[in-house]
Amino acid sequence: MNHPIYFVGAGPGDPELITVKGKRLLEEADRVVYAGSLVPETLLADCKPGAALFNSAPLTLTETHALLCAGHRNGERVVRLHTGDPALYGAIREQMDLLDEEGIPYAVVPGVSAVFAAAAALNRELTVPEVSQTVILTRLAGRTPAPERERLGSLASHGATLAIYLSVQAIETVAAEAAPFYPPDTPVVVAYRVGWPDQTFIHGTLADIAGKVHAAGIKRQAIIMIGQVFGTSAGEKPKRSKLYDESFGHGFRQPGTSP
Repeated sequence: MNHPIYFVGAGPGDPELITVKGKRLLEEADRVVYAGSLVPETLLADCKPGAALFNSAPLTLTETHALLCAGHRNGERVVRLHTGDPALYGAIREQMDLLDEEGIPYAVVPGVSAVFAAAAALNRELTVPEVSQTVILTRLAGRTPAPERERLGSLASHGATLAIYLSVQAIETVAAEAAPFYPPDTPVVVAYRVGWPDQTFIHGTLADIAGKVHAAGIKRQAIIMIGQVFGTSAGEKPKRSKLYDESFGHGFRQPGTSP
């Protein structure tokens, strides 16, 4: 029997943040091709004895594809293990296109992305009523270009909560492009290696975050999060949502009743 190839999101680094389905597929796999530069090796301890493990970090797309195809044609259960969520900067489209060309079936299992793990670790909500109801996930253009309409300055003009991936090495550029659209004291959090034992959060503002990031020596494996939601402390009282408001009725509760 030829099983489909599974693209599995490993989550941001904490091995307990992989989904139940992802963990089961990893335990059943005969072959695992994993992104070794970012996937924690502790996850590989879940693999069964004798499973073939391949680190894709030094491999090209062609070489990675060949490993997936070989396992599939041998009737093996194959897992392509990605960091975070495969759908976000996971380069899975190009891998799936090659599998489509060969008629090889596949499926994707989502994972926890770093921005959501960071919000959880910080005890923050990304969408606070009357503060921000929109989250924009993006990255600066680099060796992988971005469409002109998706330049950071254009996106920042909305004033929404920003989560900027793969860009901490250009933190000055990020701050400069966001600055015209946010007050200089807008909170910024740089989350380094979220979910790993050396997880670090650098707190600052648009005005000073670049200097703090340089002082910490952070140059990769971090996301930049900008927005007023990161300045909400336990002592402040932001507007409440309507979801649990006693005056707000919906299909499961009439107005004026307790939730």
